[in-house]
Amino acid sequence: MCYSFGMKTDSSIADIFKIDQKTKVLRPLFTCSVSAGFPSPAEDHIDRKLDLNELLVPHPAATFFVRVAGDSMTNAGINNGDILVVDRSIEATNGKIIIAIVNGELTVKRFERNHTSCRLVAENSNYPPVEITEHSDFNVWGVVTSVIHQF
Repeated sequence: MCYSFGMKTDSSIADIFKIDQKTKVLRPLFTCSVSAGFPSPAEDHIDRKLDLNELLVPHPAATFFVRVAGDSMTNAGINNGDILVVDRSIEATNGKIIIAIVNGELTVKRFERNHTSCRLVAENSNYPPVEITEHSDFNVWGVVTSVIHQF
């Protein structure tokens, strides 16, 4: 079992946004894929409309968006200013990227658990792992399911 702990975190969450399921914004979804290598002939066929809530939010009542503040997760593709889709209904299992409450502050880290220990690991070598002990003030707030990059 992982417990809570109190310490200053190296990365935090700048904003938290709740899902607005009342509005739907349907955008065109093309049936062709976009080549990341050699270009392919363009296809003008739209298969159907795509609702980003449908794609990114399978559990609306348990899902939030959070904006990242910090650089501790850059090697996981999570950058300062990115928006994370966080599902509170998913169990935090070994290897998942989670939002945790550490000493009253929200932070994003990879969750690592084995038979004898539990820790939060940054995806940037400038930040050491944080060991979770029975004296820790720690709580899992949710599991990150998607990253929306800000360009």
